[in-house]
Amino acid sequence: MSLAIEDLKNFLDHSPTSWHAVKEMGNRLALHDFIPLKESEPWHLEKGKKYFVSRNGAFLSFCLPSQEIDKSLIMASHTDSPGFKLKPNPETIKEGLSLLSAEVYGGPLITSWLNRDLAIAGKVMVSTKDGNIEEKLIFADDCILCIPQLAIHMDRESNDKGPVLNKQDHLKAILGLTTEKCLESLLRRYLSFQTLLSYDLFLVPVEHSRYLGINNEFISSYRIDNLVSSHASIVALGNNPHPSKYTLQICISWDHEEIGSKSTEGAYSTFLEDVLSRIYSFYNLSEEQKGIIKSKSTCLSIDMAHAYNPNYENKYEPNHKPHLGKGITIKFNADHKYATNSSSAAFVVKACNDLNMNHQKFVVRSDMNCGSTVGPITAHKMGISTVDIGVPQLSMHSCRELICIKDYEDLCIFLSYLIKNEIS
Repeated sequence: MSLAIEDLKNFLDHSPTSWHAVKEMGNRLALHDFIPLKESEPWHLEKGKKYFVSRNGAFLSFCLPSQEIDKSLIMASHTDSPGFKLKPNPETIKEGLSLLSAEVYGGPLITSWLNRDLAIAGKVMVSTKDGNIEEKLIFADDCILCIPQLAIHMDRESNDKGPVLNKQDHLKAILGLTTEKCLESLLRRYLSFQTLLSYDLFLVPVEHSRYLGINNEFISSYRIDNLVSSHASIVALGNNPHPSKYTLQICISWDHEEIGSKSTEGAYSTFLEDVLSRIYSFYNLSEEQKGIIKSKSTCLSIDMAHAYNPNYENKYEPNHKPHLGKGITIKFNADHKYATNSSSAAFVVKACNDLNMNHQKFVVRSDMNCGSTVGPITAHKMGISTVDIGVPQLSMHSCRELICIKDYEDLCIFLSYLIKNEIS
């Protein structure tokens, strides 16, 4: 499992955006004989073979059973993380300083981004010399920016009341000392192109993932939420050497979960249904057969859980405090912000019992609002029994998050057990 941990760190370090994560997942599965597909081309599928396909920042991999499809196991996660996305015209010059203005993407813990070493990463759309439009990825990790915080001398109450931040005025990143706009010239340092057409660029921290703790029992990194879940899913699927006989096994990592999932590559999109339609067509399934398969299938919505923070005891429901190092967490919510119900929870508990593995339960305090996941969306759109699980973590949505290695290992073992034993 130590190889998986090192690969997880490498994955985190090389996946500053959703598009980089998609590329990294494809590269890893290609080493395990997964065949790349394109939505824009015909598919020539074979029973018992393994495939992957992407749609912008979303990634889907699947293993076809060697016989007929009896049921499906779907492992769903997401590739995006909260942060700061550059505006279309982000550059301003003020008092000899070049500044970049960004929109807040999702719900980051904004103060954690102040005074950090940041880089520009994302995708750039350009025209080439032959007139074609081409997509290029960029991670300019040796050109460092920062969002400077106001000094304590000018904000004496910031330690007691926290810094008061205006998202428009106070979150511009310093690019350098210049009197000219220079973003395009910066991009040309890394990319070759004729004309810059458009881009999706983010400010991302450049600090690498690292081990923490007296026994190196923790990992600290940006984008732990939710690349840890995406990585564990492809590790479990990719390391299974033999195809199942009757279970269609799918890993899907959606994009845009952090901003509501309503996009062509988000959980509200048709991406999963479109892939299933092609697979079902290959197997010549009737509508009745599809309905039977759906009734026997399970979706695991795998996203991070809030671990117990000993500095904030009163923020947790007393009987539902997931602890670091105590195993994967099943998440519940009466308003169905999580998709878990007694039947889908029993599925997870039974598998954990079979493995003699600890598991935990999380419920938000009754006087606090609850976040959500792709789980309820998938359950609603697909009509498949769904359960929300995840690895507990500290500092969720921070520029720097933390997990316990053992919990990640438990998730990999748990998912591998389901895949190898065709449990769904």
